[in-house]
Formats: sequence, structure tokens, C-alpha cells
Amino acid sequence: MTVRLEFCGDLVALLNRNGNNSKTPRLLYRTACTKDLIESQGVPHTEVGRITTGEGRECSFMYIPRFGETLHVWPHLPPVDVTRATLLFPDPLEVISFIVDVNVGRLAKLLRLAGFDTLYSPDWDDDRIAETAEAEGRIVLTRDRELLKRNAVRWGRLVRASDPWDQLGEVVSFFGLEERIELFSRCPKCNGILELVEKEEINDRLEPLTRLMYETFTRCPGCGQIYWRGSHHSRIREKLSASLKKTIFDRKG
Repeated sequence: MTVRLEFCGDLVALLNRNGNNSKTPRLLYRTACTKDLIESQGVPHTEVGRITTGEGRECSFMYIPRFGETLHVWPHLPPVDVTRATLLFPDPLEVISFIVDVNVGRLAKLLRLAGFDTLYSPDWDDDRIAETAEAEGRIVLTRDRELLKRNAVRWGRLVRASDPWDQLGEVVSFFGLEERIELFSRCPKCNGILELVEKEEINDRLEPLTRLMYETFTRCPGCGQIYWRGSHHSRIREKLSASLKKTIFDRKG
């Protein structure tokens, strides 16, 4: 007797081979909770949006199927609202914040530029990331499937794109965050919230040309870095716009 798993949508591309082909169905000669069965096939629980039985009844990750039963495993349908409780994810987040691992480290800076609270350190291991995500209610962003399989990780995204700007567009579109973007409101270096600072306070730290050309400045209260709206601001806006349009285009097929 077996338990039959039918994976749908882009979850098929995440399946491991393990001497098997990459397609569904997967026939398992054991039973366990649905989360364990799904993740044994290479798909982290964070990537699953819905699970239904052969009769169409929805079930949770803790459901233990009977031998002979078929489960259909469905991906999330973007935009995913992590502030809304679902059967698979009953503990919604109150605020949107991220924690990024070293596999997508450059994404952290771009998320901060877009105004999103994002933690990152190249020195943090998977234990530290999972514990912090659980304690602070953060979404884990990574290309490491094993990290996302941890029970401590409630919300996460296995980032598909390889280019950092495409990754930013992917994350913003997947979680429906287009209206939450606040460009240049956070320090891209340390994640601090930038504050307006009087030019007179920082005159001695400015290069002569910068002092001459700009009047409005912000400063990070955490690391002290000073920012102003130079030509790089328009380039960043253009890149962000391009990454979002590309993601939306790809999603539509």
C-alpha cells in the first residue's frame, strides 16, 4: 500500500530525483505527517499554499494520510498575504520583515533600499537565522531548501531568480508589496531607519562638490552613514521598475 502525492504547478520543478523521475505522482510506501512526506520529496513546506485530499478536502501539515490515499500539493498563488491566517499557516505575521541568508546576501541591501526591514549577516548560520525568524516573526529568504524545511521557519521563500534585482522583483511581487515600497527610507548598510539631518551638522563630513550641489541629507542613527539624493537615486528607481515589470511579465506567462 502507498500514499500518493500529486505535486502541482511550479512545485514539480522543486522535486528531488532520488532515483525517481522529476514528475508526479510520488508513491510513498510509508505514512507520516503531511509536512514530512512533502519535504522528503524536496519541497520545503514554505512553498506549499494548499493541500487537498482526493475528495477535495483541505488538510494541514500535521494531517497523517491513510495508505491508499491521494494528496494534491498546490503552490502559493501570488500575491501571498502573510498577515492573513490560513489552514497551513495559522499564525499570521503582524508586520512584514525579512531575514536573508548568505545565498542571497546581495538581496538584503536592495530590500533595505526599498524600505523593508531586513536582517542579514554573512556570519550567521542556519541555526541563528531560523531562531531569529521564529523569535521576531520574520520571513526567511534563501536558496537553501534545507533551511526552509526547519520547523522554526514559519514563513519563507525559496528564491528562484539568480540576479539580485530580479530577486527583489520576485519577492516584492510574490508577497504583494508594491504599495509598501518606501525607497531610501532605510540604511542599506545596517537596516536603520534614516532621519533627516541639518546640513550644518554634517558640513565637515561632506566633500566640497557634495556640499555645493545638495541641501537635503539623511543620516542613519545606527552607523552614522550620510545619504543625499544624487543621480544614483534615479538609476535605482529605474532598476526597481524594470525588475517589477519583468517579474509581472514572467508571472503572466
